[in-house]
Amino acid sequence: MDDRPANAATLSDEPSLRELYPQPKGLAILKQLDRLDGHCRNFIAHSPLVVIGSTRAGRGTDVSPRGDAPGFARVLDDHTIAIPDRPGNNRLDTMSNIVTDAEVGLLFFIPGIDETLRVNGTARLTREPELLATAAVNGREPRLVILVAVREAFLHCGKALKRARLWHDDYRVERKSFPSLGRMIVEQTKPGDVTVEQAEAYIENNYVTGLY
Repeated sequence: MDDRPANAATLSDEPSLRELYPQPKGLAILKQLDRLDGHCRNFIAHSPLVVIGSTRAGRGTDVSPRGDAPGFARVLDDHTIAIPDRPGNNRLDTMSNIVTDAEVGLLFFIPGIDETLRVNGTARLTREPELLATAAVNGREPRLVILVAVREAFLHCGKALKRARLWHDDYRVERKSFPSLGRMIVEQTKPGDVTVEQAEAYIENNYVTGLY
């Protein structure tokens, strides 16, 4: 039986948190870089997916995926990454956050590789013609590019993805056995003028015609 007072289960300060874990040391500390070296560049060049974390006072923190063919996020120099913004749901959560608070965190994935790359820094939005043109796909330029100024970058070990067996079929869910996005949203929001079938048809068509 746990004799600790009920509030002892909640940690509210960093010293209490740190007491539970060993101090980081060795490579865990040394691996943190203040720039993108050759290995970071190579990782980004092979990555078709990056998740962007951003924040905004009064709204909180948001995490959003960005994906495309490997190398869509381009390293411009040792301290700068350019990420094109492809068509989405037009909520603009990430971009709205960036224009009020530039701090961002990036997590890059490569299919088949359990390790990830973490990048922290600041971001700004640009419509520089050359960057838009370079990011064009099928003749369509993005509306803007997210430029990230790198403050720190480091490779993250693969324990989380190994535990998740993300690149294996162990936990794969068959598409037909899982509710569609259209069904889930309609059942969550219960709009009076949109049926599940209409939502599903719109989303499937948008997946074909609205990627770029």
